[in-house]
Amino acid sequence: MHMTSAPHLLTEDRPEFDRLLDETLRTADERPELAAIGERLNAEQLRTMALAAITLLTAAAAAEYDHYVSLREELRDGALSAPGTAAEDGADEQGGGAGVSAVVGVLAPVLAGTAMLIFLLVGYGLKLIEPTPAFAETMLTAGWLFGGLTVAGLLFAVIALLVTALRNSSTEVAAEEGVPIPDELSRAREAWRNALLERGIVPFLRDALADPTAGSGYPVPRTPGAGRIPSLGYGRPGFTSPGTPGQGPGSASPDFTSPDVGGPDRPPD
Repeated sequence: MHMTSAPHLLTEDRPEFDRLLDETLRTADERPELAAIGERLNAEQLRTMALAAITLLTAAAAAEYDHYVSLREELRDGALSAPGTAAEDGADEQGGGAGVSAVVGVLAPVLAGTAMLIFLLVGYGLKLIEPTPAFAETMLTAGWLFGGLTVAGLLFAVIALLVTALRNSSTEVAAEEGVPIPDELSRAREAWRNALLERGIVPFLRDALADPTAGSGYPVPRTPGAGRIPSLGYGRPGFTSPGTPGQGPGSASPDFTSPDVGGPDRPPD
């Protein structure tokens, strides 16, 4: 069941809500208040009901979520304005240099090998001619010279690719280790998750298991010191036939009479 994100939940945080809901349903046997899962409602039915009431569930932790989002935005703005252009430019230059070396290392053996084949074929072809031209030996010498360059180019290419791979792997590890999550943001995120779980998801699932038919088809969570939250806005339309008690105004059948046709007591015009 695909649902759009609730007004109280940004799109980037919707997966976190789904993970928390799935984790709660998966570990429901560890909570006594959710031990009745499977008797009248199974986990998939409860998940569908919770997704339909996602606005109510996220509203239960709105204060903690607003604090978490505002703190996250502040840290992002600070990271964008922090000086780091020089380091990034240096990394780009290193990456560009490594890329050029890799390209040269791959192309050099190919070009040298092609030249070797051409010179050797021409040189040995000339040796078949009688009398043998004087520059046939020169062509053969050049061919074997390019053969040596081909071998050297292959070795250089292998070394360049290994160095590039090692440099990239070390850069990736350093980048992952260099961006830790701040403790304040981690605490704010955990506070939001706990509030969403304890004041939103768990009470909703508990009420659903206690009374699956509550409200307008979906139970709603209880809040401490308050009654049941109003229903989600789904009401049953009142279907009443004309002429029955409780009939609303304007529901009588219209009088289909022609203005030019009179009754039996009316004299003709």
